[in-house]
Amino acid sequence: MEVFKFGGASIKDAEGIRNLAKIVSLNSEKQLLIIVSAMGKMTNALEDLTTAYINRQDDTNSLFEVVRQYHHEILLDLFESEDLPIFDDVANTLLEIEWMMDEEPHPDNRFTYDQIVSVGELLSSRIVSAYLNFKGLRNKWLDARGFILTDNTYREGVVDWDKSCKAISTVPPMLKDQFVVTQGFIGGTSENFTTTLGREGSDYSAAVFAACLKADNVTIWKDVPGVLSADPKLYADAQKYAELPYSEAMEMSYYGATVIHPKTIKPLQNSGIPLRVKPFLNPDESGTNITENGSICKDFPAVIVKQKQTLASISTKDFSFVTEDNLSEIFQSFAAVKLKINMMQVSALSFSACFDEDKEKFELLLLALQPAFKVKYNQNLQLVTVRHYKPETIDKLSFGRTVLIEQISRNTAQLVLQ
Repeated sequence: MEVFKFGGASIKDAEGIRNLAKIVSLNSEKQLLIIVSAMGKMTNALEDLTTAYINRQDDTNSLFEVVRQYHHEILLDLFESEDLPIFDDVANTLLEIEWMMDEEPHPDNRFTYDQIVSVGELLSSRIVSAYLNFKGLRNKWLDARGFILTDNTYREGVVDWDKSCKAISTVPPMLKDQFVVTQGFIGGTSENFTTTLGREGSDYSAAVFAACLKADNVTIWKDVPGVLSADPKLYADAQKYAELPYSEAMEMSYYGATVIHPKTIKPLQNSGIPLRVKPFLNPDESGTNITENGSICKDFPAVIVKQKQTLASISTKDFSFVTEDNLSEIFQSFAAVKLKINMMQVSALSFSACFDEDKEKFELLLLALQPAFKVKYNQNLQLVTVRHYKPETIDKLSFGRTVLIEQISRNTAQLVLQ
């Protein structure tokens, strides 16, 4: 039994869904659980719709129409007749958003976000399931919210592994004579509300299902040849890794490599399940294999770039030393607003932290720190992390740039650049 996960870039249009069906047909002898993300940039579109709804903007209805029309055009491209049930299924799924928009927004914006943005995966999985059946690839559609069970931490749902594995244990009998299609990114609470698992959380969903099912392997289908040493859009000389150990893949994802979600690797490592990253448009290529004993190629360093970073320097108001007590209070403030630190450095009089820009969380952090600390900050920065660096690599990356902080350890160099 294998788990296949298809990202939004792969299924952004009707042609992508047709290619997904070809890949499934090439693996028709396998027991496959198929997990899909929202199509294309639909998560971004639904985020814009959520913001408009919460703020009661005049363009709320027009943003909703963009979402509806996008999916309707894909349906028209895929199917011969609008009389097929999938057209009603998509309309009824979108109706959930329309009902919400008729009401006043929920006081918790994160709750609202999850109820609206999660619809992207419900729509894509409905369409993929219907198209596979249309092409004779028999499958059953499952609602992941009944299988990946979480707490009530909206936008960052924490998976209840015991409950989730118990629910997922009912899936294998369904795979005996058909495929199963479900959603990534989303889960459900005990009150039957929807949660999301964090941006790019569909990879994590695949790992949860695979670990609970004791799958033979997980394949993530991407619009790249495999795991690359750098983003090919930024670095034309990026190289593909033929294999990686779990540990190196975890390091790369932790530092921001977007090809794999940071939370994905650990459940697979715990269960000894290999992870393959393969090219969606060239399914016969080998891609990258990630296992416990994969080798690390140090011939070319991995360069990971995170854009839109904030660098904050935090010091005491009386210019006293930054002590363990101060650090404890600072870390508690970051944890309380769920702001994750990408890089940090301590000096005698200040604590500096680099993190993703998030206006709402940052404002809450400033409020929490204000009574005891002064905060200076720069925004719109770039964090560059280099694994297995060479001095000439660092010189090349920082040439002509202002380096605000540099941090070098045995295997990793990090630069905050302006």
